[in-house]
Parts: sequence; structure tokens; C-alpha cells
Amino acid sequence: MKRIKPAVLVVVGMLLMLLVVQNTAPVQAHFLWMTAEVPVVVLLFLVAVGGFVAGLLVAWLSHRGAERPKDEPAAPLDRE
Repeated sequence: MKRIKPAVLVVVGMLLMLLVVQNTAPVQAHFLWMTAEVPVVVLLFLVAVGGFVAGLLVAWLSHRGAERPKDEPAAPLDRE
């Protein structure tokens, strides 16, 4: 197990480096009224960060709505 983790990290790192090297060509990205010319890898990174932040926000909001005071009993279920 001690040798598997570093090996997996090396493989993932090499795949990430390959992704960066192969995606350096600039592309035009349009968002609302803005247009920017950025490398594909930068666009991929920004989209991944945006998705991560959106996932965190959804998880935080759904967890926040599910909380109730500890001394309040749960509502009984109606089974009809």
C-alpha cells in the first residue's frame, strides 16, 4: 500500500502534465457580453473550479436547510 499511493500520484501527475502540454492552443471564450482568448487548459481549470465551488455551495445550502434544533423532536410521519 505504501508503494501504490506514490505510484498513483506519479501517474495522475503525468496525465495532468500531458493535459497541460496538449491544450495550450488559444480559444475564444464567450461569457455574457465578454469575450476572451485564453488557452484551453486555463478554460478547463476555470470550469473545474467553478463546478467545485457550485458543488460546495449546493452541499452547504442543503445541509444548512436540514438542520433543526437538537431538543426539537422530529415530526411524525403520516401513513395513510
